[in-house]
Amino acid sequence: MEGWPAAAGSGRSDGPRIGVLAIQGGFAAHLDHLRQVGARPVEVRNAPDFDRLDGLILPGGESTTILKGLARDGLEGKVRDHHAAGLPILGTCAGMIVAGREHLRLIDITTRRNAFGRQLASFEQDLDLPGIGGGPVRAVFIRAPWVEEAGPAVEVLAEVRGHPVAVREGRVVALSFHPELTTDSRIHRWFAELCVAREPAGLP
Repeated sequence: MEGWPAAAGSGRSDGPRIGVLAIQGGFAAHLDHLRQVGARPVEVRNAPDFDRLDGLILPGGESTTILKGLARDGLEGKVRDHHAAGLPILGTCAGMIVAGREHLRLIDITTRRNAFGRQLASFEQDLDLPGIGGGPVRAVFIRAPWVEEAGPAVEVLAEVRGHPVAVREGRVVALSFHPELTTDSRIHRWFAELCVAREPAGLP
């Protein structure tokens, strides 16, 4: 894909360099979607992998295992440094839980684990998301959390059954569902655009 503007402060004009936390869970599909939209994906397993990232994805999986891996490998500080630098973060499913108040405090939300039920209660639903053109996005919910409480600076982007499932605070976006488990790369394209936007409020 051509035409990416330089990521803010990077001076580069190629696709944004986006890390995907690869400790555990569904990181591989995120990497594939990032390649499809012309971004440059990086598997993030160690502290040096955070160097020169324009954005970071916290994928789905087992939130407890992800948190233990972050602590074990000394990566919590690197994630917080990334956030403190104002660089975008996308948390999906377990990544939403990891990003919330109870853990890394990257976004001012509390979540309820497995809020829609266990594996057998998995479902799909079309969602309209601001900033995502081309019609509704097919959202895949698997043992999904929802947002139980949100601070005043958190914008609710979408709800299911009256509960927020897509939220944003500044350059941190958290989704209850798995955008990587469909063939639709619009959310990854949207996030890649956020990673090169110079103004935090540029999207949606």
